[in-house]
This record gives sequence, structure tokens and C-alpha cells, in this order.
Amino acid sequence: MAKNAAFEILYREYYARVFGLCRRLLGSADPAEDATQEVFMRAYKSFGRYKTEQPFWQWIASIANNYCIDVLRQRSRSPHIFGDEEEELSELQAQDGSVINELIVREDAGALNAAIAKLPDKYRVPLVLAYLNQNSYDEIAAQLDISRNHVGVLLLRAKQRLRSALAADKEAEA
Repeated sequence: MAKNAAFEILYREYYARVFGLCRRLLGSADPAEDATQEVFMRAYKSFGRYKTEQPFWQWIASIANNYCIDVLRQRSRSPHIFGDEEEELSELQAQDGSVINELIVREDAGALNAAIAKLPDKYRVPLVLAYLNQNSYDEIAAQLDISRNHVGVLLLRAKQRLRSALAADKEAEA
């Protein structure tokens, strides 16, 4: 099968999934559309280096993760959008909380998606990478150029913010 035909099939099969990942990482649809196109363009250019032993989704998601993180860094004009680990630790109010899977089960998916979209980049990106893209803490730390512990702190704070936002939405409905 020719490169163009094979890539076209993969494009059709994975476009929605890559777009969803980019939308979650970037926080809205318009930049996600541009990012998705750029991700597939980069993937097409380097398609000859793709190793067929590796699942295509892992390969293309890695390209999308890296590209979206670069976009977020450029957007903030600072390589440190994820803050300082000690600063995050000092702001952290220790509260045991449920994991994101419990939130998904308990809460309406629309409300959860809206709450995730409203998170600041420094919390949304690690959350999406960890729970929706299923990256390990070490993988996230390497992609974001922060420590593994800092990843944990950012995820905990993201879950706390989600819990607060969802609780506020429920109170507003009542």
C-alpha cells in the first residue's frame, strides 16, 4: 500500500481522537483544529520513521502532546507555565480526594468536560496527559520538564479545583 493511501486511512481513523486530545490540552476547539492539522502534517513528514511495532495511537499522541505543550509555552511566553514545585506545595491544602474516575462516574460528563476546559493550563495539561492520555507521572514529568513530585502536586490541585467547580455547579442548580 502506498504511503499516501496508508496515511489517509490512519488520518481518517485517528483524526477525531487527535482533535479531542488537542482540544483538551489547549482548552478550546479553534486552536485544537490548527494543532490537529499541524500534528498530522508533522506525522506525515516523519511517517517513514514510524515503527509499525508501536501502536499508531501512541506515536501520533506523542507528537500531539509535544506540539500542544510547545503551543502552550509559546502562548504564555514563559517556559515555566507549570509554576514552581515549592510554590505549588505551599499553596496545596492537603485534602484526600477521589480520583478522576470517581468524578466521571458521579458527575455528568458535560459538566466535567466544561470544568476541565476551565482549568488553567498548568493544571489541565497534566490532568489530560495522566487521565485521558494515560501517561505515567515520569512521562508527564519528562514532557513538561518538571519533577515527578511536581506532576503529583499539579494533579492533586487539578482534582481539587475540579471538585470545587463541580460542587459549585451543583449548588447553583439547587
